[in-house]
Amino acid sequence: MSEVKKYECINYSVGDRIARITLNRPEKRNALSRQLRDEFVEALHIAERDDSVVVILIDGEGPSFCSGYDITPDMSGRVPSGGWVSEKLFDGWTDQFARSCVRDWMTIWDILKPVVAMVHGHCLAGGTELMSMCDIAFVAEDAQIGYPPMRGQTTPDVMYFPWKLSMAHAKYLQLTGNIVSGKQAAEWGWVAKAFRPDLLEEQTLRELRALTSIAPDLLAANKLAINQSYEIMGMRTALNTGPQWHALSSQLRPNAGEFTKISKEKGLKAALDWRDAPFKAEGL
Repeated sequence: MSEVKKYECINYSVGDRIARITLNRPEKRNALSRQLRDEFVEALHIAERDDSVVVILIDGEGPSFCSGYDITPDMSGRVPSGGWVSEKLFDGWTDQFARSCVRDWMTIWDILKPVVAMVHGHCLAGGTELMSMCDIAFVAEDAQIGYPPMRGQTTPDVMYFPWKLSMAHAKYLQLTGNIVSGKQAAEWGWVAKAFRPDLLEEQTLRELRALTSIAPDLLAANKLAINQSYEIMGMRTALNTGPQWHALSSQLRPNAGEFTKISKEKGLKAALDWRDAPFKAEGL
């Protein structure tokens, strides 16, 4: 029997052998708060244990899939209840926030069932980490996908670019923080397929219904076989270096705190304008 649980920051449902986890903070464009991530990981494990579920679908409520991590100035949504491990002694150099991001999204990698992202609207920063760690991603052709924080804040928490794209495209996107359309993301191999926005859900569910006809144990074997091949090439180790670079770029780099300073003094919009204005001036 399927487990059904009510959450505050996600919606969870099961039907047609598909578990659906919907990010549900539309007023914040589904920004990834600590609570949302905790609920998301719990729902993944529930779906994995549910014998009626073959495939897990991730989508977002409202106009966007996910705007990234919650970066409201007080940062309260980034810290787990009870805090980190000795914040005073450790967080300045171990970057426990970035480590928690790697840990959460690696849950998608490690569970035995396929996890599929259905992306529309904006998918930015941490949202791209979530999308990229899914086994398959289907996106709207007009989706806006990218990692702008690399222009003035930090390196990614999860260093997925080298594993999802060619070197040319990985360097272009990580150095510029530019945003690409869903159509372009599919052409570059970042995602599996791009569909017309009005057909995204229909076409995604069509793909998933076919996928659920495959025996779950065979799907698990194929997922593990692919994952282990990437791990032999060093993917897990490489992803675990992300927090180190995140710590260096966000705390030890000269002027690392400028974005946060502007955000606290003048508001988040002013900080985003400071970060993105030169690129907007060039039409990028």
